[in-house]
Amino acid sequence: MTLPTYDQTELELPAMGSWPASRHRFDADQKSALRAAEAAGRPLLVRGDPGTGKSQLAHAAAVSARRLLLTVVVDSHSEASDLLWHFDAVARLADAHLAAVPGSKVGEDLHPARYVEPGPMWWAFDWKGAADHLQGARVGAMAPELPDKEWTAERGSVLLIDEIDKAETDLPNGLLEALGNRSFSVPPLRRVVTCPENVPQPLVIITSNEERELPAAFLRRCVVLTLKLPKSDAELTRYLVERGKLHFPELHRSYPKALTTAAEQLIDDRARAAEQGVYSPGLAEYLDLLRVLDRIDGDPADLLNELRAYFFDKQPPA
Repeated sequence: MTLPTYDQTELELPAMGSWPASRHRFDADQKSALRAAEAAGRPLLVRGDPGTGKSQLAHAAAVSARRLLLTVVVDSHSEASDLLWHFDAVARLADAHLAAVPGSKVGEDLHPARYVEPGPMWWAFDWKGAADHLQGARVGAMAPELPDKEWTAERGSVLLIDEIDKAETDLPNGLLEALGNRSFSVPPLRRVVTCPENVPQPLVIITSNEERELPAAFLRRCVVLTLKLPKSDAELTRYLVERGKLHFPELHRSYPKALTTAAEQLIDDRARAAEQGVYSPGLAEYLDLLRVLDRIDGDPADLLNELRAYFFDKQPPA
């Protein structure tokens, strides 16, 4: 089965599910990491500062390879089983109560298998199997939204597990079997979920802001890509301006100095944030600033001064 090449440099990203339309620029490291993960059959762990485009890389990979994008955002309450499958005990209990009502036909079959809901990793591994199971289930879940009407399971999928470092270590440890073997068991169904032979293995992209150290056994199963902003002011200015041109070409054509001035403002804000020990703004905040300049009528230089007076120059409360 032919692997995606990810040979584009700039890519238009259409709206996909909850993801808005955007643009992405692949650099050499991103291309190499994606190809390595595909060839090795390993998840791609993308680490780095917030706002460096880690999550968008999954969106771009899905569009580039014409695959389905599935997304799960991890939090402190997430468990590994949530990504694989979920047993709806509440629905089964409700049906059990209804079954006790004389004349009720609801809840006649309370077999546990009917209350198993496929998780995002199940959909990524075996879309048809998850869809077939859902038809006979009593849960209220629906199949994920398709990117277009022409998509079929044979085109494959990209699964984004976002911000895995927010979870307890039990979650990445609980995914070792699925990520290492590219399969996992569903005990209530007495079956093993794996990819059919005619379907490409899903590309699993996992992001981490490195707020918590991940288990060594988990890291060994991943290809690792680290995204960091350039360290020197000059390199960071060039980096930001190039991204600004990509996302806001009209703003650049109309006010070419606006992108550089906004970049310099962001660099100044990053320095002050470092001094105060607070969150340091990055690429995401820079693009938000350009979005304001692009959408509000007026001279960007005047708008930057106004924004600086209202936001950037305000000191945090004592």
